[in-house]
Parts: sequence; structure tokens; C-alpha cells
Amino acid sequence: MTADVTHLISRNPADPADVLVRIPAPGARAAVDAVERARAAQPGWLLGGAAARAAALGAAADAIQAAADELAALAVREVGKPLAEARAEVARTVAIWRYYAQAPYEPVGAVHEPAAGSGLLLTRRRPHGVAGLITPWNFPFAIPTWKAAPALAVGNAVVLKPAPEATACAQRLAEIVQHALPAGVFTVLPGGAAEGDALVRSADVVSFTGSTAVGRAVARAATERGIPVQAEMGGLNAAIVLPDADIGQAAAHIAAAIAGYAGQKCTATSRVIAVGAALDPLREALAEALRALPVGDPAAPDTVCGPLISERARDRVGEASRGLDVLAGGTAPRHPGWYTAPTLVEKVAPAHPLLREEVFGPIAALLPADDLAHAVRITNSVPYGLVTSVHTADLDTALHGLDRLDTGMIRVNAPSTGVDFHLPFGGTKDSSHGPREQGRAALEFYTSSRTYTLSPSRAG
Repeated sequence: MTADVTHLISRNPADPADVLVRIPAPGARAAVDAVERARAAQPGWLLGGAAARAAALGAAADAIQAAADELAALAVREVGKPLAEARAEVARTVAIWRYYAQAPYEPVGAVHEPAAGSGLLLTRRRPHGVAGLITPWNFPFAIPTWKAAPALAVGNAVVLKPAPEATACAQRLAEIVQHALPAGVFTVLPGGAAEGDALVRSADVVSFTGSTAVGRAVARAATERGIPVQAEMGGLNAAIVLPDADIGQAAAHIAAAIAGYAGQKCTATSRVIAVGAALDPLREALAEALRALPVGDPAAPDTVCGPLISERARDRVGEASRGLDVLAGGTAPRHPGWYTAPTLVEKVAPAHPLLREEVFGPIAALLPADDLAHAVRITNSVPYGLVTSVHTADLDTALHGLDRLDTGMIRVNAPSTGVDFHLPFGGTKDSSHGPREQGRAALEFYTSSRTYTLSPSRAG
């Protein structure tokens, strides 16, 4: 998807001649208008009651499930997501709507005894009003859902500004969901930076997922307005492999986390840290596992690594590996799309950009470590802190070192990729700003707490 001053154009990354969307850019004023309409609709949505909100979110889940094949095919075509992953994302999207359909019945406050005298003290959580959501292209259904569903469940209205590259997916998701919701409660605002900036400057609460540079700007603008904001940004995630690990299993997990969906996930593995004697067998097993992964047409059911989202994204992978020792690279498919082969490099200098900046492609560096403590220091040495995977047969050893990892999520004997939608999601340092997403944490983020003092009347 590319944006100029006047138009948005969405192309199939597997076949750039295939244009999905060509629409005028709506402009900043359209964002303000969308928020005003949502603000007018929000009180009715809240005051309609918990049962109505629960039923509406459940109906949205049913409708998405009924359109699952269509939505998966659309994700394959618009963002190049391999078919198996696209189907899994749609299934997760349905599950998230169902999970939050129960949230309207959750307690929203508590009763407290006063410190002195009679009466009651109440605390009660209430929605902010209009949630402005800015989402990326790589999970075009799941990320908008895990932001919108909790916001709606607690009584907010939503204005969603998707990444330009995922405009068609967001528009179709909105068409399906809007049939289950009152008018004005869920709005999709296509656009780029101008529309996103206007949304941040007019909504009552903001949730962003995307690049670190833009996320910082979003957090700054929202903070200046004094509104709640969360920003999920980049990752430069490590996989630590100890000598006692099942090397074959670890290699399979790590290869999938490097190259699945062409590495276009904030939770993808970018650095592989082999501890001591694990280095030589892991080098061989991981290179072999990467070379064996199916690369090609995302519509093929066995494809693991499809195209990159753009020509520039593909070129960044080549630039990142230039001049380095390549252990696995292979040859990209001879297709018209933006393909590259999964790549593993080693002997990378500590100051190399590959170890400091997120490439967002199917490339990783293999790094040696003397022991677990050394591996933890390497893991923590980057500006990001989203997720770390640790591979070992000794759970005691792993747990002993895990508290020193400066990442928001830790996965033991599992790929760095993969999200449990009912648990908090987020990282440290440049990976995240503000409260966590998902699970009950999201319900708290999209509400604010009020304290009520109820004293008895002396009348009569």
C-alpha cells in the first residue's frame, strides 16, 4: 500500500500488479468527523446495557466465523499472509470477540467501608468515550479486534485507523461487525499519517501498534492532551538455546519464528544465542531447518514464508545481510512478488545495525554465549524488550535466569511468536509504552476509575 497526498493504493505483495484498493485519502477533517459521530453514538451504546453489548459482540463473532474463508483469502491477497496463518488468525479473531462478549457482565467496581462514620464508598470503572485505534498491516483482523472488542465491551465507541497496507481487510471487517452494532459505534477511517495524527488529537483514549518512531510520536501527542495512551512498537527478540536443549526441536521452533510470515511479526526471532556446546549442533540444525521451510505463493497451503509487504521491505533484508557470513540464504522464488529467502548469518559485530535495529524480515543472527548469564546480558543489550524464548531441558536452570531478562514476555521451549489473547501483552524499553493490552488488562485500560462517597441524608 502506498500513500500520496490524494490517494491510497493497496497492492497484492505476491503480485504487485493486482490492485485491491484505490481510494481518495479522506484527510484529517474526516478523522475529526468520525470521532464526533462516534461520540454522539457512545452514550446510547453504554446505556443500552450489558446484555445488549454482550449480545452484539457475540453476534460479531458469529458473523466473522461465517465469513472465515473469505477473510482468510483476503488476508492472503492483501498482506501476503500464508494461508495456514491467515486461517489461524481469523479463528483467533473469532475467539477474541467471544472472549470479550462476556466482559460486559464483569464487575465494574467495589463497595468499601468508610474510615469513619456511616455511609458507603464506591469505586466504579467507566469508559473514556471514543477509542482511537491505530493498527498495523501484519495482523489485519486480530490486532484491530484485540483493541476494539475490549473497548466496545466496556462501553466505548471505536474509530479504527488501519495501516494503509491493510485497508481492504479493515473495511471488510467493519462491514461484518457493523451489522451487529448500533450505527456510529464502530467506524473504520482509511488513511495515513494525516488521518492518524488527527485521530490521536481528537479521540478520548488511544491505542497504537506499529513502528517505534511513530509510536513515540503518538504517545507524546496523546500525553500532551492528557489522555490515556498505549503504544506497542518494535522488537529485536532473542532465542536462547542451552546445551541440554532438544536441539532439533529448538531449531524447528526458531526457524518458524524467524521465517514464518517472512519474519513480519513484532514477536519474530531476530537473534539466536547459543550457549556453550549448543553452538555447533544448533548452527547445523537451524541452517537446515531454514533451508527446508517452504517459501513461495502465500495462497499455497504449505507455504510458511511468503512475500514481504513491499519492495523496500524486501530490499532491507538484503541490505542487512550484506558483507556477513551467511549460513542459510537460499534462492528466492521466481515470482513477480516481493520475495526473499530466510537468512541466517553469524560473526556479526556488536555495533552492526542487525543487532540494534528491527529489520522486520526473515533474517536472524547466530551469536555465541559462554553461559546463561552471558546470554541474558546479550539479550538485554538491545533497545527493545518484547519477548525472549528459552530452550532447555532443565526448567530450574531456565527459571533461575529468567528474572534477569528485561523482556515483557518469556516463552520456555516454545517459539518467540505466538500470543495468548487472554493474557497481558507488552514489553519493556522501546518495545512498549503504557499499560498492557489484551485480557483483563485491556478492560482496565479502556476505562477509568471513579470514587463515589455516599453519606446518609439527614432529611426526615
